[in-house]
Amino acid sequence: MTMVNSPLPTDIDRLWERRVQLGPADRDAHATVVAALELLDRGEARVAQVDPDTDDVIVDVRAKRAILLSFKVFDITEASVGEFRYRDRMPLKQRFDGVRVVPGAIARWGSYLAPGVVLMPSFVNVGGYVAAGSMVDTWATVGSGAQIGRNVHLAGGAGIGGVLEPPNAAPVIIEDDAFIGSRSMVVESARVRTGAKLGAGVILTRSTRVFDAETGDELPRGEAPAWSVCVGSTRIKKFPGGEFGMPCMLVLKRLPEGGSHDKLALEDILRDHGLAG
Repeated sequence: MTMVNSPLPTDIDRLWERRVQLGPADRDAHATVVAALELLDRGEARVAQVDPDTDDVIVDVRAKRAILLSFKVFDITEASVGEFRYRDRMPLKQRFDGVRVVPGAIARWGSYLAPGVVLMPSFVNVGGYVAAGSMVDTWATVGSGAQIGRNVHLAGGAGIGGVLEPPNAAPVIIEDDAFIGSRSMVVESARVRTGAKLGAGVILTRSTRVFDAETGDELPRGEAPAWSVCVGSTRIKKFPGGEFGMPCMLVLKRLPEGGSHDKLALEDILRDHGLAG
């Protein structure tokens, strides 16, 4: 992980140094933070991204600081949408250019949704970034700062964890063309690489051990390899009190690069391994 040169103003860093003294009455600080979050809301700044040359995750610490400062300088206000009432420091997002928003979907201001995104009844937190053509399906969540690539499908109930503190911590990265199965959880700076498909109920954290089912090789922890089909599994570990199954992730199959993430094809692969139907 490396740091990025931020498009946000350096005033954010100066405010961060005296954040303990800040509050809603600091109108200049309020204006600076509003301007910073507007850049996040429009997608002109983002919490993190992958460097195409080095493949490193680069974090915009200043963007994280701006979000954290908002909790200091924004006052709690009331809002309503129809019969629904809200009371929060962070207002709801109002910019949905080219985005389909199904009733029940919630996105907070300071998140970015590219044209072509579909939000089923779901939740996208501040600092979240969802690129073009992706779907956040029913009851799925995109945590604060999580970065979702193009043409990604977050299936029903999938949870993409968020992280704001410390500001230099890398968020969860879901790269282009990935599929995150129903009720799967990807948290703690884990990374799902391009074209990877996670079956239902997979738990992937930064420390999750990952194994190749065909070779038995251990792969980098906390990552779903590019163009692979992955499922949750267990490995046996000895403790003083006995042997217990510890969670891990298993790479069942490698897919051709650029292959479709057709859900029926994924179900066929899982069925071949006795994991579907």
